[in-house]
Amino acid sequence: MPDIVVMFFLLGLLAGVVKSDLNIPKAAYDTLSLLLMLTIGLKGGMALYGNLRWSLIPELLSVAALGALIPLALMPILRRFARLSPADSASIAAHYGSVSAGTFAVALAFAESRALPIGAEVTLYLVMMELPAIMVAIALYRRHAGKEASEAFQGIWHETLTNRGVILLAGGAVIGAMYGPREGAAVTELFMGAFHAVLALFLLQMGLTAAETLRPVPWYHWRLLTFALVAPFVLAMAGLAVGLMLGLPMGSLMILTALAASASYIAAPAAMRTAIPQANIGLAMLAALGFTFPLNVIVGIPIYYQLAMWLGN
Repeated sequence: MPDIVVMFFLLGLLAGVVKSDLNIPKAAYDTLSLLLMLTIGLKGGMALYGNLRWSLIPELLSVAALGALIPLALMPILRRFARLSPADSASIAAHYGSVSAGTFAVALAFAESRALPIGAEVTLYLVMMELPAIMVAIALYRRHAGKEASEAFQGIWHETLTNRGVILLAGGAVIGAMYGPREGAAVTELFMGAFHAVLALFLLQMGLTAAETLRPVPWYHWRLLTFALVAPFVLAMAGLAVGLMLGLPMGSLMILTALAASASYIAAPAAMRTAIPQANIGLAMLAALGFTFPLNVIVGIPIYYQLAMWLGN
């Protein structure tokens, strides 16, 4: 059976499909997402406590390079196969080069439930893949439009580096790494104990949101929908290849594979609205949240685990 947290996503999806009056208020959803990202950051920081080393730098740079290369590979495909405008192609390429904190949380819970060895630095993968993907996508769009990329970067550094996800993930990691599991126990034990419960409620809301995104399914965008279902598996292989090259432990390998297969629905939409106002963010959300996120959560992560086990041993 799927992990229990995934069942909450399916419950939300079912409730949305049958048009139930089930609803999680926006304020509650915002609180859940803040708690989830802060908890992920703290978990990563506590794992880093006493484990910081120089050898992490090439590993993190390789992960950042993966985030930068994904938009470069995807934009031509989106232009030619999905037949999207340059603005929409760049926007969706940025969403897929960037990463999903929700997918990361599910992959982390999956790895922990199976006692897979996880490197202390996996939380930093989220931050390292976010910015390069967005920046490369913006540069690609500005080059196509015949404008200087620097014009589009005005404000994007601030927008990207100070969004709530990056602040909470990076800030939580720093706090966790400073205090560790013993000194920080008074605060961190509460977050750690509630991690799976918060994730379950977060996924319940994500199920409701995905159902709303798919109502009605815009079949006339069948090319984009096909992309949203095929791209995760192709990108997963790229993430798996990088992880194997770096010699990551099994849990980290599976998580990086899942991250490469994911698509952002928090940081990237905010950045694209500012940098490429001509882009239709609804199309990106349809692909990322309506198709790719459910695919990864329901069937993708177990498949990536099997691939990692098969190729990583």
